[in-house]
Amino acid sequence: MKCPYCKHTESKVIDSRPTVDGESIRRRRVCLRCNKRFTTYETVEMSSLMVIKKDGSRQPFDRDKLMRGIVKACEKRPVTKAQMDALLADLEQKLYGRLENEVSSKAIGEMILERLAHIDEVAYIRFASVYRDFQDVHSFMEELMRMKHIDAGRAE
Repeated sequence: MKCPYCKHTESKVIDSRPTVDGESIRRRRVCLRCNKRFTTYETVEMSSLMVIKKDGSRQPFDRDKLMRGIVKACEKRPVTKAQMDALLADLEQKLYGRLENEVSSKAIGEMILERLAHIDEVAYIRFASVYRDFQDVHSFMEELMRMKHIDAGRAE
């Protein structure tokens, strides 16, 4: 592992423990040249998953891109990083648990919306406004009415 400070390639692991979600291992290391400490994370490499975009093009599944969208939707909302991580971990588990190596961006968006609806309604609307490409206030109001019907169904 290359030291981020001096780029030396030899380091020693001084502490190793699983992350809170148990999905990776956090390792504290010390560089054998400059003696500075740094942290690395070890995760399982998943099989490749291709996302089929609206225009029919395909691109590799990008967890970080999804996380950026979720973080943006949850900005200044009472949604914790742990909730966002759990949402994405659950989504990934479902996606990689499927037998197919391809999934549509539409299916991914709907899965995220389903989970956000249970976490924060404002974050849900924010994500939906980008994902569903609201063009006007009418589109926005239709989504609000859809949410209202979903909430009414839960209350019964």
